[in-house]
Amino acid sequence: MPLGLDTLDFAVLCGLALAVAAYTSREKLKSVLSPGSDSTRVKSMSRDIVETLRDNDKNYLVLYGSQTGTAEDYAKKFAKELVSKFSLRVMCADVEAYDLENLHNVPKDIVVSIFLSTYGEGDFPDAAVPFEDYLSGLNSGDLENVRYSIFGLGNSTYEFFNGAAKKANKLLSEGGAKLLGKCGEADDGAGTTDEDYMAWKEQFMDLLKSELALDEHEQKFEPNFEYSVLEATKNDNTVSLGEPTSQYLPSQKLTYSPEGKQTGPFDATHPYIAPIVRSKELFRCGERNCIHAEFDVSGSNLKYSTGDHLAVWPSNSDEKVEQFLNCFGLDPEVVFSLKPIDNTVKSPFPLPTTIGAAVRHYLEITGPISRQLFSSIMQFAPNDTLKEKLNELSKDKDQFAKEIHVKYLNLADALLYLSGGAKWDTVPWNFLVESVPHLQPRYYSISSSSLSEKQSISITAIVENMPNPTSEKAPHVTGVATNLLRNIQLAQNNESTSVLPVHYDLAGPRNLFSTFQLPVHVRRSTFRLPTNPATPVIMVGPGTGVAPFRGFIRDRTKFIEQQPSIALGKHLLFYGSRDERDFLYQEEWPEYSKKLGESFELVVAHSRLPNQPRSYVQDKLIEREDELFDLIANEGAFIYVCGDAKGMAQGVHAAFLKIVSRGKKCSEQDAAEILKVFKSSGKYQEDVW
Repeated sequence: MPLGLDTLDFAVLCGLALAVAAYTSREKLKSVLSPGSDSTRVKSMSRDIVETLRDNDKNYLVLYGSQTGTAEDYAKKFAKELVSKFSLRVMCADVEAYDLENLHNVPKDIVVSIFLSTYGEGDFPDAAVPFEDYLSGLNSGDLENVRYSIFGLGNSTYEFFNGAAKKANKLLSEGGAKLLGKCGEADDGAGTTDEDYMAWKEQFMDLLKSELALDEHEQKFEPNFEYSVLEATKNDNTVSLGEPTSQYLPSQKLTYSPEGKQTGPFDATHPYIAPIVRSKELFRCGERNCIHAEFDVSGSNLKYSTGDHLAVWPSNSDEKVEQFLNCFGLDPEVVFSLKPIDNTVKSPFPLPTTIGAAVRHYLEITGPISRQLFSSIMQFAPNDTLKEKLNELSKDKDQFAKEIHVKYLNLADALLYLSGGAKWDTVPWNFLVESVPHLQPRYYSISSSSLSEKQSISITAIVENMPNPTSEKAPHVTGVATNLLRNIQLAQNNESTSVLPVHYDLAGPRNLFSTFQLPVHVRRSTFRLPTNPATPVIMVGPGTGVAPFRGFIRDRTKFIEQQPSIALGKHLLFYGSRDERDFLYQEEWPEYSKKLGESFELVVAHSRLPNQPRSYVQDKLIEREDELFDLIANEGAFIYVCGDAKGMAQGVHAAFLKIVSRGKKCSEQDAAEILKVFKSSGKYQEDVW
């Protein structure tokens, strides 16, 4: 034997050599042995953010923390512009998807841009709480080699406007990171989110060019996916026809518990398709509509708590789908797939699918459009005249507002208006897939009680349907989900839908939604009754803002049925409506009063009664200010406000400022600080939009 080794020794050495060779060549071996492997295969399955950046050869990092998808949308827009303008190799990622403990090891030449929504009272989005914990644990100097920018998305009607972004910025700075530019602050309360973003982005892009010595070139669409047309047909059980997730495809199997209940977790990535067992019209005015819908979740292990939100996954209407397909000259029957070019990019929806299914179920085709989208799409304009027009509108926010925004035009509306009805069939389908935001769930305050209706979830929704204020000939301005609910309500109650401005495919993909079903999931909320039932409660909820308070009162009614010996604190509900015709649940409140006695009182404000002065909930608060101050100051009452953020919530806050300042004989500035403490501690809670 060689080197005097016996047979056993030689065999062991050979085995070790083969093992070492196999280990060092493992990537090559995988490429040979793994079917379908190629250069776009994911190189790293690590949750380590730095390792993923390195393995995928990225030189810019965009992170987002999103509650409803808005921050994600803006982060992806920003990332695509960095690629198209500067040819940067950008990684765009949800903070939830990666461990960030070694963010301090990000190479010095990589800038980190963060997009962060604020949820509730200055809170981080649910999925970004671990990111908040990480930032809170930083020591001075931990991030001294990190350069970052941050853009916050918030609502100025809340006390802690853009609280999450401001806190993240403070913690990053204290950790030694260097802020490039200003902390951007979008204000949904003022309706200026897109313009706030554009102003921040333009300043930051100029700074970034200098900071990284970048050369800017004309924007050119750089796809994140390889687009391919498939020979398959929609009869293929592996082809999605609009199923909310791939689990609902006929080729897949859902999971069930031994009791036969569909198992979750049900969340923003996996809904439960729940039957609507009952729906009814709540308004009696005939001019507007408000739908009460009850979803049966008994076939699942989906749970909720009183005060939570129900997310309804909508689809687009027949009319809007047809208009979009016609505008871009698209064939709805084409089956296509998308293959990520970038290993860090995920598929946007179940694939393969059809163009028609994507337009109906996956793309936000009716939402407002941004100037940035105009600047991106102009490269595909059918002619130079339209290209120049798009260029002008994308750079002039006032002209854009006048011609597009105030007319409530969606993308197809706007382009057809500019082209005089001529098609835009020069726009590639894969550009639309990557540039049009994806259809997001709509969230509604739950109006039922988890104590009395454990397996049924109710929502209360005003139908958005109004004439276009700029032209009688223009289509009505319609909400996506609320008009879907209106279609269901009429069909379920055997009423004609022919008079409606928009119509829907109620059967859904492969009849998945037939017999009036919709995909839903529950979003947890901190909007909760006090744990001590003896604590007084002051509730203010005009219009559909009364929804969670109906749940609260039903909760207390059931509680008293179960434990009649326990005394409740005072429960005051201030409710406002126009008149008796849109007085929500008016037949129910007397029943609750009978069961709860003096512990419950409904105070009603009507704003449009004939020959009567207008009365709003904030006026009623002032009328009862002595009693309310006593409940707040001496009995520890909790305050809850739900409804319109712009007018009502601010008016209610101003009323409580007066009540506290006059009761305590202090300035309104001092009273504001008291209410701020109440909000921080959960004694003053808002669920406003």
